Amino acid sequence: QLLESGGGSVQAGGSLRHSCAPSGAPSRTHCIAWFRQTPGTEREGVAGMGNEGRSNYADSVKGRFTISRDNANGTPYLQMHSLKPDDTAMYYCAAAGWCRDAPLTRTDAYDWWGQGTQVTVSS
Repeated sequence: QLLESGGGSVQAGGSLRHSCAPSGAPSRTHCIAWFRQTPGTEREGVAGMGNEGRSNYADSVKGRFTISRDNANGTPYLQMHSLKPDDTAMYYCAAAGWCRDAPLTRTDAYDWWGQGTQVTVSS
């Protein structure tokens, strides 16, 4: 079970932040990623972080999104800057037991999913 927070509605150029707190094992033990989905499309991986702290991003968000993990409690965050209307989607966090690099093309690599939070970016 993953408990998500964040999301919302902003104008283009704005910023939002997501967090994702596993309710079971400590966050720092998880391989974590965020995916997004619009109606009628497949889930698209946007950012991920392996258990050792290596991060990776989809080309569409590089330089604008940052995934991080709180050093104190291990809670993962997805900070989104310079948002565009194309970023409008339902965002989901996902976690797996261990990975070096969080896979962004395989939803089946993840064991736990959050409930999703809506991000709407207006032009």
